[in-house]
Amino acid sequence: MASISKIVQNEKRRVLISKYSRKREDLKRKGDFASLDKLPKNSSPVRYRNRCGITGRPRGFIRRFGVCRNVFRELVSSGYIPGVEKSSW
Repeated sequence: MASISKIVQNEKRRVLISKYSRKREDLKRKGDFASLDKLPKNSSPVRYRNRCGITGRPRGFIRRFGVCRNVFRELVSSGYIPGVEKSSW
């Protein structure tokens, strides 16, 4: 499980991104990169990291379900995600 500080930090980034998104678009459209540089660095959408909704794990994230591969496998095996089966051939 990821440390709580990393999860909280990522959530703060998400809030900043939504807060400054409109302003960033306007500044980019105008070409005012000096003012764009003065905005908080964490307001850039590139700095946001997809994390598992349950464990906070940053790698192996499955976007469609919002969880990492390990949690996804447990949920599928337990039958909590309908319509998904373990493949075998």
